[in-house]
Amino acid sequence: MAKKLYDVVATVGSYTDRQGNEKRRYENVGVMMEGDKGPYLMLKRTFNLAGVPSDRDTVLLSLYEPKDDQKQQTRGGQGGTGFNNASDLEDDVPFVTNDPALEYRVR
Repeated sequence: MAKKLYDVVATVGSYTDRQGNEKRRYENVGVMMEGDKGPYLMLKRTFNLAGVPSDRDTVLLSLYEPKDDQKQQTRGGQGGTGFNNASDLEDDVPFVTNDPALEYRVR
């Protein structure tokens, strides 16, 4: 059985808080798991590395140990990535909008 080792996090921007301090904006973009055949990485299919602001040709992703309440988190819970093993990524997920002309299925 797979075990969640780390949350994979990208810095995707910044904002200014009410006191005028600049803060970074983070997004949890995946997980690093330990499986029967060794460690592996799962990234959200919707995360676009090209959209991360950077003055370099590379994107830095940080690894953070999950909090105790997230280690055994089930799909659909609060926080985390929403998936815990490879079979969760194989779903045929529909993209739904209010405009029927724009509706399509991700394959």
